[in-house]
Amino acid sequence: MLSLIKAYFCTMSKQSIAVIGLGPAALFFAAFVDTSKYQVTIYEKKKQGARKFLVAGKGGFNLTHSEPLDEFITRYTPQEFLIPALQHFSNADLRSWLKEIGLPTIIGSSRRVYPEDHIKPIEVLSTLLDVIQKRGVEINYEQEWLGWSDSHTLLFQNDQEVQADKVVFALGGGSWKVTGSDGSWREPFEAQGVNTLPFQASNCAYTVDWDKSFIQQNTGEPLKNCTYSAGGQTQKGETVITEKGIEGNAVYALSPDLRAALEKDGSARLEIDFKPTWSKKKVMDVMQNSRLTKMTDILKKDLRLSKVQINLLKGITSKEEFLSKKHMAHLIKIYPLTVTGQALLDEAISTVGGVALDAVKDNFELKALPKHYCIGEMLDYDAPTGGYLLQSCFSMGAYLAHRFNKE
Repeated sequence: MLSLIKAYFCTMSKQSIAVIGLGPAALFFAAFVDTSKYQVTIYEKKKQGARKFLVAGKGGFNLTHSEPLDEFITRYTPQEFLIPALQHFSNADLRSWLKEIGLPTIIGSSRRVYPEDHIKPIEVLSTLLDVIQKRGVEINYEQEWLGWSDSHTLLFQNDQEVQADKVVFALGGGSWKVTGSDGSWREPFEAQGVNTLPFQASNCAYTVDWDKSFIQQNTGEPLKNCTYSAGGQTQKGETVITEKGIEGNAVYALSPDLRAALEKDGSARLEIDFKPTWSKKKVMDVMQNSRLTKMTDILKKDLRLSKVQINLLKGITSKEEFLSKKHMAHLIKIYPLTVTGQALLDEAISTVGGVALDAVKDNFELKALPKHYCIGEMLDYDAPTGGYLLQSCFSMGAYLAHRFNKE
């Protein structure tokens, strides 16, 4: 009886935290917040949490990237608001902690980090859920948050109201609506005076007005061993030609620059270097010294350009230009591509927009709503593919928990 009484008063003395949404940021917050100090309850509107987390694992569960932290930090746009979180819980810290809970990771050839081959995405999620539930975190599924009541309590469907000492929002961005990440939360936030921005696609395909014959010959063809430049930024990587344009990790990483140009001018210039390890002089020398007579043969055999690269060159040159070695050397090093638009919001891997960064303090607390916090993709920032978006969510969750634990 005495132990029951002690347990009761211990529970009563705890502050309550309501976490809205069960994605990666919420999972890591719940994994690191001090549950001897806080009573934590998660509210998730779907029957299952972290659905976008699982969808991300279908193409290989890329959890983070292994590059040094000082380089890692530079991948975000903007980056300053994330630095304390990433320094507190880095990509190296993530790998160490995952190993502690039985989820060892490996580094792939691209330096991306994955669970070991035998570990499936659902096992990663199950392990994380097991960790937080063993810590006493309660999860309530099929609880859709609708906003605030007149008395400023949290309002859920069926007029259910919840009062909490602190509220942590981890509601995601505006893409992949089928997973529950639909961005519908912006309206109640704006009604409370929180500055939010419209969602825009990031890490998405971009449209190009290809010629019909080019589409027929090249749709689905990869562009390998190239670099891509836009807005003064350059990225290595692979892309794929699609019926509507181009997509792949290299152009995903240029999303901030391409999007800015599209907003300003209605189109964006994307430059491709087909031979990034060669200087323009070397390209010219190889062409000049070739024993072959046909330009197509020189491009294919001496410069080892792919079919799609040669077709791209043919598509923007006259017969005279195609036969000019000087002109072709220039285009091989700086191939201009006009981007005319981007994929639909719901087709994007991630989004920017949502809660403006100037609406939150350095601990992610909303300036307009004390004791209310926002973490994860619902904040307005860009993170490229390669594990960077997930790591930022993991880090924000762990960092906010750390800040709470110090109070």
